[in-house]
Amino acid sequence: MERSARYAGTAKLLLALAVGLMLFKTVLPQGMIRPPEWLVLPFADWINAVFAFLQNDLGLMAVTRAFSDVVEWLLNVTANLLYGKSRWPNLGPIPWSVIAVSAFMAGFALKGWRLGMISGGTFVWIALMGQWKWAMETLSVIVVAAPFSVTLGLVLGVMAWRSPRFERVLNPILSIAQSMPHFAYMIPVVVFIGVGPKAGAIVTIIFSVPPMIRMTLLGLKKVPEEVIEAGKMSGATRWQLLTRARIPTARSEILIGVNQVIMQCLAMVVLASFIGMPGLGQKLLQLLQSLKIGLSVEIGVTIVLLAVTLDRLTKAWALRLPVHEAASPSWLIRNRLLVIWLALCALGFGLAHFSPYFLEVERKQALSVAGPIDALMDQVIRLITPVTLWLRWFLITWVLIPMRDAYLWLPFTAVLLLLSAVGWAIGGLRSALICVAYFGLIAASGWWDRAMITVYMVCISVVIAGILGIPLAIWGARTPTRAGRILLVCDTAQTFPSFIYLIPVIMLFGVNDVAVVAAVVVFAAVPLVRYTIEGLRNVPPEMIEAADMSGATRAQVLWHVRLPMALPTMLVGANQSVMFSLFMVIIAAFIGTQDLGQEMQRALSSTDVGKGLVLGFAVAFMGLMTDHLITRWSVARKRALGI
Repeated sequence: MERSARYAGTAKLLLALAVGLMLFKTVLPQGMIRPPEWLVLPFADWINAVFAFLQNDLGLMAVTRAFSDVVEWLLNVTANLLYGKSRWPNLGPIPWSVIAVSAFMAGFALKGWRLGMISGGTFVWIALMGQWKWAMETLSVIVVAAPFSVTLGLVLGVMAWRSPRFERVLNPILSIAQSMPHFAYMIPVVVFIGVGPKAGAIVTIIFSVPPMIRMTLLGLKKVPEEVIEAGKMSGATRWQLLTRARIPTARSEILIGVNQVIMQCLAMVVLASFIGMPGLGQKLLQLLQSLKIGLSVEIGVTIVLLAVTLDRLTKAWALRLPVHEAASPSWLIRNRLLVIWLALCALGFGLAHFSPYFLEVERKQALSVAGPIDALMDQVIRLITPVTLWLRWFLITWVLIPMRDAYLWLPFTAVLLLLSAVGWAIGGLRSALICVAYFGLIAASGWWDRAMITVYMVCISVVIAGILGIPLAIWGARTPTRAGRILLVCDTAQTFPSFIYLIPVIMLFGVNDVAVVAAVVVFAAVPLVRYTIEGLRNVPPEMIEAADMSGATRAQVLWHVRLPMALPTMLVGANQSVMFSLFMVIIAAFIGTQDLGQEMQRALSSTDVGKGLVLGFAVAFMGLMTDHLITRWSVARKRALGI
């Protein structure tokens, strides 16, 4: 209690100092309003010097080129098989009908007819809509990148589990890596590898490794000691214990890591269109630049269907337990699904041989819903234009511009003191120092104003997402049916690549800050809704019954029992919402902002590694600071509630 009071007193003092700096800004020296020149350090030059040393003096370029040649060879193989690129083994392309029935059989084998229809139907849609080559260009990279990422993540996860010292070194690297925006990964790869499919594959591998490492480490740590003791008693060596006891027991966590790798691969492959990666992402980028909404929606639906299919298949694989059927003397009965699949594949090859339509549907033969979508959107936009114009004017004039100006008006010293006050109130001296260190490094980077614009856009987006999402979640948590339906929508929305959210907001608001905020709000509301529902649904029933027996009304139960008990879970959702917002703000720079994302895209176009990584670290530091504060607050709340 005394410690909490001391924290509160120091936090109030720091807050008072911050307010004092704001009130007396007009008399402050310029060096206390904006970071002075002596404080701004040439981080970008230092990073560029390191990369120049690695590239030229150390000879790392030869290593990366050799690895990229291996990746390129594998990409040529998958490209030949999936869409007929003239490369070894010169067997492709595999007909779309064969891939569709293979996807159907995979889904059916894992979880029955429903998943089979979703999986097979996705590839039928892709083929009939004339998007086969673009989709196969995207999948050919995922097929190469995902195994590399899984293998590398598994090896590093095992090494971290084996060596606590290595784990301590690896954890902060993983935290920064998972907080870095997508574009920050692309710039070094472009310098060392160049542009094109192999660069897209390599940046995808790098981006998707961290979740596999974390899930492997988590799974190995959760292996029960009884399993290990049983293995030792049977005479197993250390290698046998790892490969035949620990890893099989950690199967569920490792396969969830595989699921996350595949979803991260799809997200990055779509965004890698900025560095010349062909496929659905490149086509979507071209269509968005020309504002062809109908065709953009078609490509967007394809990306969403692919994401849902890959997500459901890998989750079903992760959750499926080994089945030991009764022994049968007949090989056909034991392997009936394999026989059916081979028969369907033979049928697909036969149809493709006699009719090119079943090999690949040409664009002139393809179906299209672009015309009706364009016509419908024209009508909708014409109908709601007065509302969207007024809303855009109101938000820009009375909300966004005043908030942006307010954030830019704040002296950087006042911001640092304010953050230290928040940190001290939540976690004492250590948290205050962490907050000051993160934002102090941002100040020293020379990108303070751009960073504050990013902070303003994230803050306004998360606040709006909370205003809209939390009441929806409270309403949905009332009954299991509502909760199930809303969580299903959240599950589906979380499988969408972030690019997809730009399509509807451009249609409604055009290219401006309102469109950016709207895209971020939609993206950020999903974790808030999900974790609020989960938190409210998991409140112990006996606490609700006790409140009811004491005569509390429904509103009193909500405000005094449900929400306080659900707050730690809701804080996890808030944490995820901030991280999602940071990523989306950077991506939304594509449609016009003045924040760190715009500068990051400029660094990408000029292949300025130092500038790009400095900007990426600035975004990562914002996310890491928020994660630290929310995590400490959540722990404090759990301790207070006795959870």
